Amino acid sequence: MRRIIATRPVTWLLARTIHRIDAAVFRATGGRTTAGALLTGLPLITLTTTGAKSGRPRTVTLVGIPDGGRLIVIASNWGQAGHPAWYYNMKANPEVTVAGGRDGPAGRLYVARELVGAERAAAWARAVALYPGYQGYAARAGREIPVMALEVAG
Repeated sequence: MRRIIATRPVTWLLARTIHRIDAAVFRATGGRTTAGALLTGLPLITLTTTGAKSGRPRTVTLVGIPDGGRLIVIASNWGQAGHPAWYYNMKANPEVTVAGGRDGPAGRLYVARELVGAERAAAWARAVALYPGYQGYAARAGREIPVMALEVAG
């Protein structure tokens, strides 16, 4: 299933639809899971950022890769040329809330920071080992895909 999801036509379709399906399943299960998690077995989270321009809450479902006490998220934007909006939101307002996964439906506050150098390379390798589709996204995107660490606030 993960291999199919990484193909260009399926990626195109999911980039435009999965957020609606995930939100509905997340609500229906009381915040326990998403449609994507059920289909792929990937550790999906619901990430809420503060809009860089609007200041309003923005929620998106992402793969949240456990890495010790933190989570790693990949700003692949499904292999599109530009970074996803949530990346810019995190850069402007690094405090984010994560729900789902180990944080449960209520969520937990994290602080985001972009990884660079060897730390980025190690996190990228961990992400690709979990979901090889990230390599295809990077090739299609034609840009270095940002890797963000989410560390528990406080």
